[in-house]
Amino acid sequence: MPAGEVFSPTQRADLARAVALTELQAPGLRVAVFVGDLPQGRASAQAEHAAAPDAANTVLVAVDPAARSLEIVTGEIARRHLDDRSCALAALSMTSAMSLGDVLGGIKAGLRVIGEHARMPRQP
Repeated sequence: MPAGEVFSPTQRADLARAVALTELQAPGLRVAVFVGDLPQGRASAQAEHAAAPDAANTVLVAVDPAARSLEIVTGEIARRHLDDRSCALAALSMTSAMSLGDVLGGIKAGLRVIGEHARMPRQP
């Protein structure tokens, strides 16, 4: 979970707890958070996602605070847990908090939505 210089150690630990809780709510779904530069926007987020150890099962929340951009990327199997509507709701909840300057709170709000909306995977 690269967080760059954005978060203090305490905030990183808080974020790690939020990720762990989300994963408990959605067994089989892996959650990753990237906070940093996304120079190519979605393409950069997709590259970060592809580098995840278990990319097929992973949902990546990628935030570039400097560019004020947010991307949610789901792997092939993770899409069975989360549909586009659920990801859009998560993004909306994140942008609401982030528009007030609360990046950490925004990410945590989005992770709550992801955990609440994730479901047992549909069969292919």
